[in-house]
Amino acid sequence: MPEDCSLDQCPVRQVMQGIFGKWSTLLLQALGERPYRFGELRRLVPDISQRMLTQTLRDLARDGYVYRKVHPTKPPSVEYGLTDLGISMLAPLSELVVWASDNFATVDAARKRFDAEQGN
Repeated sequence: MPEDCSLDQCPVRQVMQGIFGKWSTLLLQALGERPYRFGELRRLVPDISQRMLTQTLRDLARDGYVYRKVHPTKPPSVEYGLTDLGISMLAPLSELVVWASDNFATVDAARKRFDAEQGN
């Protein structure tokens, strides 16, 4: 972390919290494949609520990773895709996802060990 930033104002923290929300990484990876309509994303991630999908896409668009395009159909269809900024983040994000996959068993074992020591 840069020396000149406090924990609550650190630019790295500000950027990272938008990328690593519960659903953000999954949606960014999906949109890295191709643009999707809202309903397609709902079916792709069936355990996300409509409200949470809407909010996560809105947050990702606010941060500049995702664009929202309304098509003039009846009823209107909305497409979401990655902006250039979102595309630029896919490679480092993919490396982190691979790391997480490679280390899942170690993390899971550490959690189980900790919980057993805590009596959980």
